[in-house]
Order: sequence, then C-alpha cells, then structure tokens
Amino acid sequence: MGFIIIKVTYPNSKEANKAISHLLKKKLISSANSIPIKSASFWTGEITEGNELMVLFNTRKENWEKVKSEVKKMHSYKIPCIAKIDAEANEEYESWIKRETE
Repeated sequence: MGFIIIKVTYPNSKEANKAISHLLKKKLISSANSIPIKSASFWTGEITEGNELMVLFNTRKENWEKVKSEVKKMHSYKIPCIAKIDAEANEEYESWIKRETE
C-alpha cells in the first residue's frame, strides 16, 4: 500500500501550526510532526543561516497534489521546500492513515 511523508520547512511555530491545523481539518493529512532545525542556504547571493521548523506531514499518495497546493497557498516563503518522500510502515499504521484522510 504505502503512503507519503511531505517535508515542509516553516519560519516559526505559529505558521507551522496554522498549516497543520488547516490540513488536519480538511482531512488531507492524518498527522504531522514538527522538529526544530538549524538551516543554512544560499539565498539572494549570500549564505543565510537561521532557525526553522521542519514539519513532516503523513498522508495517502493520492493527496500529494492537494497538500502541495494548500501549503503553497498558505506559506510565507517565496520558494518553500515541499518535498515528497515515499514511505512504508506497518499495515495498521498505513490503514489508519487511509481512514483518517478519507
């Protein structure tokens, strides 16, 4: 069966929590995990460093385009990272993801 994890970085917990709540209410994700991270990137001609939150959204493969679209609409970054990761888990967990996103 399988499912996907969608990785998105956010500048702060307020924005991340707003996205998580929105996607859960729309039943586009079954759950999310937020992890504080240090980021470094080459942006507008210089190296930038800062703190961000990495959010991992768990959902069905069929929800990829919908979740990506919703994240883009809400995100404050000009070019947000919205990365899809194919995943597999125990059957019970995958069934739970499917039930929660129908």
